[in-house]
Formats: sequence, structure tokens, C-alpha cells
Amino acid sequence: MINKLKKKRNTLDETPCIITVSGEPASKANSRRLVMMGGKPRFIKSKKALGYSSGFNTQVGCRKELIEYDVCIAIKIFYKSRRPDLDASLILDLLEDKVYKNDRQVKIKYIEWGLDKENPRAVIVCGAVEDKDSIIDTLHRTLREES
Repeated sequence: MINKLKKKRNTLDETPCIITVSGEPASKANSRRLVMMGGKPRFIKSKKALGYSSGFNTQVGCRKELIEYDVCIAIKIFYKSRRPDLDASLILDLLEDKVYKNDRQVKIKYIEWGLDKENPRAVIVCGAVEDKDSIIDTLHRTLREES
């Protein structure tokens, strides 16, 4: 049933676009590790962040035309446990060049935390700033249809 929902929900070229991505995102604030490159210290993404990024890129295609206007985004992130911080910044970065040109276009963020030990995922709704209430309503309606 999840596969049917995922196909139905990944409506990148519609407005608002609705995307469901399987997996648990890493917190961007906690997803850096120090490595030495050429004798110099560098901070790179953690293994968890790199793994999530790879899975995200496999699951989410690109819009035919990237959004160029200011964006409102509503996201519910379902984690495996209560431990992770609510952090959608990695998701916002990964949507860049897939849904919108630059994550600086995101002017309104509505983010919810959820718990689902069996099916960690992110449900994302993205559209124009002017449609803020509709975007949040679409997220809630999509979540109701899921259960």
C-alpha cells in the first residue's frame, strides 16, 4: 500500500507538489564529521546524511520547470525514535534544483515531528507563499488519507 501512496503523492509538477520520501533524515546541525584532506581538517556530511541524500535522490525526480517564486513548505518528518531533533534543513537543501532553484526561496516553513518506528519518512508539500493555508491543509489531508 505504501508504494501506491508514494506514487500518488510524488506529484512534482503539480501545484502544490506533494512528495513522500522514505527514510529518516539526519539533522544537518549534527550531521558533520571532521576528516583530514590533504593534511587539512574539513567538515563533511555524516554517513547518515550521505545515505539519506542518496536515498532521497533516488526517490525524488526533478520538476519539468523549477519553481522560481517564493515558496511555502509544509513537512511532517516521521522518525524511528524520539531521539532525533526536528530538523528539515537537509530536506530543504535536497529539494534545491529538484523543486525550486534555491532554498533561499523558502520564506515560510511549517514543520511537524512524528513517530513511526516501522516507516520513517518525510511528507512534503510545497507551493507559493500566497497559498500558505492551503499548503498546510494539503499536508494534513495527505496525512489523514495515509492512515
